[in-house]
Amino acid sequence: MTESTPVDWELARALAFTAGQAAAGGAEEIALGEADGRTLAEPLRALTDLPAFPTSSIDGWAVRGPAPWRPVGRVLAGGTPPPLTADGDCVEIATGAMVPEGATALVRIEDSATGPDGRVTGEPRAVPDWRLPGEEAHRGEELLPAGTAVDPAVIGVAATCGYETLQVRPVPRAALLVFGDELLTAGPPGNGRVRDSLGPQVPSWLRRYGATMGTVTGPVKDTLDAHLDAIRSALDTADLVCTTGGTMHGPVDHLHPALAELGAEYIVNTVAVRPGFPMLLARVPGPDGRPRFLAGLPGNPQSAIIALVTLVAPLLAGLRGRDLPPLPQVIAGTRIAGRGDFTHLALAALDATGRTATPVGHVGSAMLRGLANSHGFAVVRPGTQAAAGDTIGFLPLPLTPGERP
Repeated sequence: MTESTPVDWELARALAFTAGQAAAGGAEEIALGEADGRTLAEPLRALTDLPAFPTSSIDGWAVRGPAPWRPVGRVLAGGTPPPLTADGDCVEIATGAMVPEGATALVRIEDSATGPDGRVTGEPRAVPDWRLPGEEAHRGEELLPAGTAVDPAVIGVAATCGYETLQVRPVPRAALLVFGDELLTAGPPGNGRVRDSLGPQVPSWLRRYGATMGTVTGPVKDTLDAHLDAIRSALDTADLVCTTGGTMHGPVDHLHPALAELGAEYIVNTVAVRPGFPMLLARVPGPDGRPRFLAGLPGNPQSAIIALVTLVAPLLAGLRGRDLPPLPQVIAGTRIAGRGDFTHLALAALDATGRTATPVGHVGSAMLRGLANSHGFAVVRPGTQAAAGDTIGFLPLPLTPGERP
């Protein structure tokens, strides 16, 4: 396999997403309390009318016919009242209780009075104070489609319907391999060696994009055999293996030969984006016939994160059964240069309104200071530049644990 012509950035994202969609797992059944952050594998439908029975919205009286009314009982939430069969009868009723059959109105306690003879008088309000069956949903109605991100509100809807479990997409499993004999895993850099910054941070990005994190291995020795052994071992348990470094074709860059040895197929081999060049995404045959994926991230830290947001985030969205969301639109706070025939992803911070993006400093490929001060990337398309005030795309980073793109 040889280096290909760089793929347009938007096309690369679409190819990664489509590959993930095609390889998405089926469904697994999990308890409601464990479903937060997962994706519905099938539509959520109402198991019964909601509400399932006429329900009082107030504390007061369920009455039949004109006033005055003779109290004949009480109904509380959770009870099943007998019907009101005679005009002039009423029952005391609590909020959330089932309205008895035969009731013609509800009267709020504050709108009622009880006479010396025990009879109740009052005036029902113009808008009925009860919820009717099916007011929120009818039995069998689709409430949420497959592909919906499960959050606490979705869990609440499912519980209201009577669900105890949900059918959800499996969580993709990820592993990370760090390549490079020059890397230190502890202490400050020096004497020709640099501290590995990707091994500690990439797992957190992967979790925030919806993967469950497995092994982190490295630095892997700069030999082809060591690369092959590490990739094969990671692929035994992971749906996605991310590697850092080795994406070029230098004397110690063994990733491309390793992929050839494994019979991998490139989905994307280099992307027309700056920073971030070169990166790759490949499909690797799995022992069970189900494909695995390998994402090659450059060794330069900022370029590696751009590769992650370009290829890995869309792939994981597809594997999780999610949609690939459109880029939000923001206003450029200052001029942002283009990068010729390449898309420019410019690290930028948003203002308090979230509507204006201004580039930050310290944005070299090997730098991370700019990343730490940014909310995401301003997107400047090939052959263009952005002037202050222009509307441009913005690729946000998942900066809060639990955010799910």
